[in-house]
Amino acid sequence: MDKTIGQATISVDQEGYLTDFSQWSKEVGEEIAKEQGIEMTDKHWEIIDYIQEKYKNEEPLSIRGIKKSGVINIKEFYALFPGGPLKKATMIAGIPKPKSCI
Repeated sequence: MDKTIGQATISVDQEGYLTDFSQWSKEVGEEIAKEQGIEMTDKHWEIIDYIQEKYKNEEPLSIRGIKKSGVINIKEFYALFPGGPLKKATMIAGIPKPKSCI
């Protein structure tokens, strides 16, 4: 399914996750974050960069992995991405929903 964000048309699945990572840009991520009620800060982008790097290296993502990353503590992760931090962060990052998310 296609969705228009700003000047870009992106392909998303039924849950709103990008189906083609090459369509992601920081502007697309910013708009997705706004839809999720999140105002992006430098710390948010640091997490997004970390998640994208894991994805590019084909490493699985999980809350436990975020906790052990050294990038952020788990309490702050939940505060930055309330109501499903890994789901929201991966959606903003433009990658598929992790298998560890229900």
